Amino acid sequence: MRVVIITVSDTAARGEREDKSGPAVEKRCRELGWNPVAKKIVADDLHAIRDLLIQLADSAAADLILTTGGTGIGPRDITPEATSAAADKLLPGFGERIRAVTGQNFPRAYLSRAIAAVRARTIILNLPGSPKGAVECLDAVADLLPHATEVLKGARHD
Repeated sequence: MRVVIITVSDTAARGEREDKSGPAVEKRCRELGWNPVAKKIVADDLHAIRDLLIQLADSAAADLILTTGGTGIGPRDITPEATSAAADKLLPGFGERIRAVTGQNFPRAYLSRAIAAVRARTIILNLPGSPKGAVECLDAVADLLPHATEVLKGARHD
């Protein structure tokens, strides 16, 4: 499965802070046997995030786009809104499962507004900005993602 990882962070985009969540997610993807084909960093800007998601999905550059950051309730957290703006369809079950699994041990997980969506034949999944949280959230749905990407390509649900 081809994966693009996008870190959403004003400070990382300005080079003021090292991106740690993107590399953590990339490492986990490799451990899962997935192929990270690109990593990007973008500021917390609705239009920039939306446009990048659209460009990547429409180019068929990846089967899965993972975003890290911007999923909370802070004033600059707008990744779910950008994802919704780029989406053809929403996949609410992914966010629900992530919160249900991670919320058992970390109640603040329920403050996450992370969503998942489909654009063209690409799944977009929001993950939190913390490296540990991003990996734990990815692990909560990792078993569903290969099948979901195959269904988008026309495979049966059987």
